[in-house]
Amino acid sequence: MNKILIEGERLRLRRAEMKDLKYIFELQYKPENIKFILPFSENFHTAIINSDNSEKMDVIVEEIATGKSVGYFMLCGLDDIGIEWRHVIIDKKGVGYGKESLKLLMKWSFEIKKFHRGWLDCKTYNERALHLYESCGLKREGICRECILVNGVYEDLIVLSILDREYFSN
Repeated sequence: MNKILIEGERLRLRRAEMKDLKYIFELQYKPENIKFILPFSENFHTAIINSDNSEKMDVIVEEIATGKSVGYFMLCGLDDIGIEWRHVIIDKKGVGYGKESLKLLMKWSFEIKKFHRGWLDCKTYNERALHLYESCGLKREGICRECILVNGVYEDLIVLSILDREYFSN
């Protein structure tokens, strides 16, 4: 299996390998990331990396010029008509990598893999991410009220999605 999914101007998306496990785990637990996600265990990621990636896949975002990892995505629903983009985490913030990598992910999802729908959820107070998602064409579908329990507090999630025809019309 080819480990490179897609390349852009500055970034490439590739399948995660066991050598990436430490980076994924550290990225999840960075203070600027942990407040916006629910982290998964090392065993969970190991199982995904060692799987055939027919249902889930961990994806590394890396700079083409340096080969340095700058982010990670988890993809779910690879065996369905709609793909879930979970754990959209960019390590190197403020240089446009979030937008570039999300656009690459959408291109791979719709142009190469031919998914009908892409979606994700986002904590209501993650304004930076919400701005990014909406600037890339995702639409708010609704709010899942008090659907996760974090440190004894119930939190809401906003569900956003984009359909293939919306992607192609942009």
